[in-house]
Amino acid sequence: MQEGTVKFFNTEKGYGFITPSDSSKDVFVHNSGLIHEIMENDKVSYDTEQGQKGLNAVNVERID
Repeated sequence: MQEGTVKFFNTEKGYGFITPSDSSKDVFVHNSGLIHEIMENDKVSYDTEQGQKGLNAVNVERID
């Protein structure tokens, strides 16, 4: 699993972006990939999978 910080998340539209801890390109996240609810600036762990437009975060969990 990778770790990162939620850069942006729109709860009404159900999507956002995570900035990985290794400073690589931001990863798209959708409600369907969440285990816990997330908010901007939350620290999270996640897996990635290839989507139609690039990497998507899945199995996203908040971490302390």
